Amino acid sequence: MAVAIGSVGCSQAPVADTPQLPLASAFKEARGPWVSAEPADNVPRPAWWALYGDPEMDALQQQLLANSPDLGSALARYQQASAATDALRAAQSPSLGTSLNAQRIRQSERRPLRVLGPTSPDYYNSGTLGLDFQYELDLWGRVRQQVGAGEALQQAAQADLANARLALQARLADTLIALRGLDREAALLRETEAAYARAAETIGRRHQGGIASGLDLARAQNQLASTRSQLRQQQAQRALLEHAIAALVGANASSFSIEPKAVEVAMPVVPVGLPSTLLQRRPDIAAAQRRVSAANASVGVARSAVFPSLVLGAQAGYQSSDLDRFIQAPNLFWAIGPTLLVNLLDGGRRKADISRAEASLDEAGQNYRGVVLTAFQQVEDQLALLSQYGEAADAERDATAAAQRSLDLASNRYREGVASYLDVVAAQTANLQARRNALDLDTRQRRASVQLVRALGGGWSQP
Repeated sequence: MAVAIGSVGCSQAPVADTPQLPLASAFKEARGPWVSAEPADNVPRPAWWALYGDPEMDALQQQLLANSPDLGSALARYQQASAATDALRAAQSPSLGTSLNAQRIRQSERRPLRVLGPTSPDYYNSGTLGLDFQYELDLWGRVRQQVGAGEALQQAAQADLANARLALQARLADTLIALRGLDREAALLRETEAAYARAAETIGRRHQGGIASGLDLARAQNQLASTRSQLRQQQAQRALLEHAIAALVGANASSFSIEPKAVEVAMPVVPVGLPSTLLQRRPDIAAAQRRVSAANASVGVARSAVFPSLVLGAQAGYQSSDLDRFIQAPNLFWAIGPTLLVNLLDGGRRKADISRAEASLDEAGQNYRGVVLTAFQQVEDQLALLSQYGEAADAERDATAAAQRSLDLASNRYREGVASYLDVVAAQTANLQARRNALDLDTRQRRASVQLVRALGGGWSQP
């Protein structure tokens, strides 16, 4: 017994060892003026969306935090994990129970070892009031490791909650930026529609005067109708994004609306930092690491099951057949002593439990590696998109300027009668497409920056 008591607190869990991965000294795709290498760690993480300078985004983010059903579900899962951990902690404390039993008994006349012998009454009363105390000495750390596993799972659930919050916030910001991009594109299409309508009206008058051909008029009318069609298609896409935002913030899509605004969303500078800091910032990596710790503790729980358990117990109370004089000294009883429980034969169940726990630890380790590798992939993906979109935007601005010059020249040549209206139509189409491409690239840059913030774990401001 002394040896056993001296072994209290011995852990059977393997040494905690988070899977190691090779880390680069810097992100490969981190280049260009739209990223910075210095993280702003002093900025509160929840306010990263303020970098985009849209007050409506801030209001919607607050509504998401208050009303999102997905976020509420994640919070409920964390609360379940917290309650489960509290239940495991209770095993570290003694248990004390009480019971009260009162019966009227008729005993068999031929009962073996009949109470008080053959002269005892067939009918008698029985009353018992008792207290039962139990406390398991955690000799091999089984209970402590169970609590450790529960605490790690609770921390993983908390990280899952943070990850769900970040994912929903990023999805909302991404969707709203896409919607604002469509608003800017709609303004361009309306402007173009008005210009094409004026051009078609002018060609119509020229046609009536015999100056322009019917072919020129048909081409002008085709340009106008095609632009109107593009505008209606764009408005349909905007409606879907608006409905998606309503679902994200927990609002009814039938009564939810966002006023169209053709405004440019600010392009933030997102501090990237070093690859090693990514392991500390991303909540999904933290959750995976906590699950490795929980699986490690579960191995210790399985291994400790092969050792005996020692329970200290005590009972005390009153017991009597005379219920009128129940609480009296002669009716007092008590018992105290340890109980040693040893499992001698289980058909290999404990060995199988150990193998299963070790396999679960291996699985958690591989899941951790997968989450980390995916995190690095996501950061590099978004950095590459930002880099290439930035270069593409510069080229697209040149293309837009060239398309505008081409349209001006084609329009002047047509008015001077040295070019056909087909040249004007081709120049109009190229100019509109170049301007739409430029707006689309602006939107894609900003959406990529949102995904970069999410990939980095969120929470920076402009340096």
